[in-house]
Amino acid sequence: MDNDLNKLDYFLKYVQIDTQSDDTSLTSPSSAKQLNLAKEILNDIKKLGFNNAYIDEFGQVHLFIEGEKGYDTIGFNAHMDTALEVSGKDVKPNIINNYSGQDIILKNNVILSKNDFHILNDFIGDTLITTDGTTLLGADDKAGISIIMNLIRYIATNKDFKHVPISILFTCDEEIGRGADHFDNKIFKANYAYTIDGDTPYGISYENFNAASVIVKISGFNIHPGEAKGKMINSILLANEFDNLLNPDEIPAKTQDYQGFHHLNSINGEESLTTMNYIVRDFDKEKLEEKINQFVKAKEIVEEKYNKSHVDLNIKYQYKNMAEIINQNKSVLDKIIKAYNNLNIPYKFIPIRGGTDGATFSFKGCPTPNLGTGSYNHHGVLEFLNVREHNMLIEILKEVVKV
Repeated sequence: MDNDLNKLDYFLKYVQIDTQSDDTSLTSPSSAKQLNLAKEILNDIKKLGFNNAYIDEFGQVHLFIEGEKGYDTIGFNAHMDTALEVSGKDVKPNIINNYSGQDIILKNNVILSKNDFHILNDFIGDTLITTDGTTLLGADDKAGISIIMNLIRYIATNKDFKHVPISILFTCDEEIGRGADHFDNKIFKANYAYTIDGDTPYGISYENFNAASVIVKISGFNIHPGEAKGKMINSILLANEFDNLLNPDEIPAKTQDYQGFHHLNSINGEESLTTMNYIVRDFDKEKLEEKINQFVKAKEIVEEKYNKSHVDLNIKYQYKNMAEIINQNKSVLDKIIKAYNNLNIPYKFIPIRGGTDGATFSFKGCPTPNLGTGSYNHHGVLEFLNVREHNMLIEILKEVVKV
């Protein structure tokens, strides 16, 4: 497992293609520029001799590689879009050979500090790829695409490599929660799969949050403030009172590991109407319901106290914990564990404190845990990739599919 840039040609090319998704768009893909990467990937796949690859009507890239008969078909997935928080345009990868362990100074005095990101202390001597300090890097998830493309290239150039049938899917719009909207396992045809979309390659993730959203609309009663005594009901103040009725210890800043939370991510209003948007998360379905019930009780308390006010709750369930499916299909874990053991690579199970396309894939008939890419600090200008770990994942995927 080498530590050079020989396997980074796809990555360094793909990160320079802007693929930021658009959460205001109703199209699939949400941004046409994602198709620029899809076309580049398709061209690279066809250069390797796989003429059956194609882009579907939703901008997704498909490839099926025939393998030895009598084995399960194994799938791999990564997404093409990048996050909304920071621009992915004009990305200029900054290559640091033989990292010395010092703080990395980027443009605009942006500092990637080992004191803030202690994992850098584990990477002394490695080759790192950072941003220039003005954009994100796009390793989330072009590192995943690069790893899978290297697997495809290895198979194409090593004709004597015996492997299982393999299904590849590069999706759009994962960053805006639509990455699995058009997943169809009748087309994918995998017995199980792995998303390559995370950070440490030493982590295997098959548990994620059960998720819901709650939109709270609180109506008040407005009147001129000079005549308001005994009459005005300020919905903004009621919103604050409502939020205080929820468990104050169950917020993101106070939870970790397997602890769930409710999170107020936006609030907008005036005296007559205030709207609050929450997300609610928990690994345990019953605990998620307990958290949602807090909203119901808070509504009852506020409406009883202020009988001229009304609280409207719009509760939507978003995705479920894929452990429910994976625990019934242990072969998907057995396969990856065997690969790690064969390569003498340590691993641990890490719960995903968020969502993953693999969760939806799992509930659509294809059990799909997640593996890392060797990239870190996603969605910001401090994002970086460890080349050694990126290359390690290529070796792990080769080990997974070989017979």
